[in-house]
This record gives sequence, structure tokens and C-alpha cells, in this order.
Amino acid sequence: MSNPYERFLALHTRDRPFIMPNAFDGLSAALFADAGFEAVATSSAAFAFSLGRLDGRHAVSAEEHLAHARLLGDASGLPVNGDFEDGYGDTPDDVAATVEAAIAAGLAGIGIEDTSADPGKPIRDFDESVERVRRAAEVAKERIVLTGRTDNFIQGRPDLDDTVRRLTAFAEAGADVLYAPYPPDMAAVTAIVRAVAPKPVNVLIGPASGPVSLGELAEAGVKRISLGADPYLHALDALRKAATALAAGDLTALPHDLSFRDASTLLNAYPT
Repeated sequence: MSNPYERFLALHTRDRPFIMPNAFDGLSAALFADAGFEAVATSSAAFAFSLGRLDGRHAVSAEEHLAHARLLGDASGLPVNGDFEDGYGDTPDDVAATVEAAIAAGLAGIGIEDTSADPGKPIRDFDESVERVRRAAEVAKERIVLTGRTDNFIQGRPDLDDTVRRLTAFAEAGADVLYAPYPPDMAAVTAIVRAVAPKPVNVLIGPASGPVSLGELAEAGVKRISLGADPYLHALDALRKAATALAAGDLTALPHDLSFRDASTLLNAYPT
């Protein structure tokens, strides 16, 4: 099965969930492929940070994000899911155009969320949000895996009922996967999974209440687990600790098992 869309879609039909790490550059994508992962995703936050920009709506342009996503695919040979925020558009037609551009760029998946970038009203109205997903789904159908996402929980709206209502409507509008980052607990995760069944649900690492095992997420019916900006922040945290030691004069602060030759070999493993 060589088509990235078909490969990616098939991962969501397995009995157990799969982990979809969010890569932040070509080498990290190649490392994830070498470790055995079967798909990677972009992280809008990690990508913005890597460019010295704050995360937020359109911190990077659609063109920059598409080029970044293509890089991850070229470097890893894996299907790529694009974390495309609100679809880079003010109107449903703008969102549809972004989905079309993602398909043309060879992406296997794309996420569209209901954020607005308005601090006073960070989540779009229900009807508008559903229509944006509907237009995206019209373009995406059988061409790219569409994730419908609501950011209620991370935008100060801890309303499980509205979250379930939105995700159910996104599913009915044609979204292939449903996603609400950081539900409060596993009971909320289970409620979301049941509400949108049989469509698959993505979870960002786990619920806000704290770490859970892969087995617990599997038991709840979760199909996909993304990692967000955590891989990038993990790498930068290690660098921050090393930088502190280096600044104090410790020239042994940068030990690593990954050699220059290893990195070059990894990047050469998936020639474009």
C-alpha cells in the first residue's frame, strides 16, 4: 500500500492505538521512522518555535507550513499529518482551499480546529465551526484524512457537553478523526470516544489529570496518540541543561551517541 493517504487511513482501523509523533525537522522525522513509527505529524507550535516565533494563529504561513510538512515526508518516507490550526482561512472556502493545497503537497492527513484567534472569543460559534469542517470534508473525501478538532479545553472552556456536541457534529459533517486536546480525565476521553463511534479519536498524550498508560487509552477506545510539541521541547530541554553546564565551563556537557555519520545515514535512507 504505497499511497500515503491509504497507509495513514489504515493505521486508524487497527485494534490497538498507534502513536503519531510530531517531528520538528527533517532529522527528527528520519529518527522517528528509524525507530519504527509508521506516520509523523507537524506541530504548529514546534515549527513556530523553531523559527523564533510564538505559537498562534498564522505564526507561520500556509506556504511555510506546507513546505515544512513536505520536508518531514521526504526525510522520513512516512505519511505526514499536518497540524494546520484553523485551516489558514477566515471563511469555509478558504479552509477548503487549504485542504486542497495540502493534498497537492502530498500530505496524508490534515487537522482543522475551531479556534478564531480572537482573545475575547477564542472558539468559533458552533454553526460556523461545523460549516468549516463540512467544506473541508467535501474536498478531503477519500483523498486526505481529515481531523476535526475543538480546542475548548485549552481555551478556557471546560465544557464536556459542548465538546461532545461539536465533535459529534464534525463527525457527521465528514471528519474522519475527532480530537479535543487534554480532556480533563479518562472518563471524558471515554465519553468522547463513545459519542463519535465508530470514527476514531486522537488524544494528545493523555488527559489533563495526568499520565496514563497506552493500555488505558486502548481500553477507552482511543485509536491515535499524538505528542504535540513535546518531542521538540524534550530536545530543547536537554540543550538548555547542556548550555547551562557549558556556560559554567564544562566542555563535557554535550555527550551524544548519535554521530555525524549516523545522522547523514538516516537522512540518506529516504532519498526524495
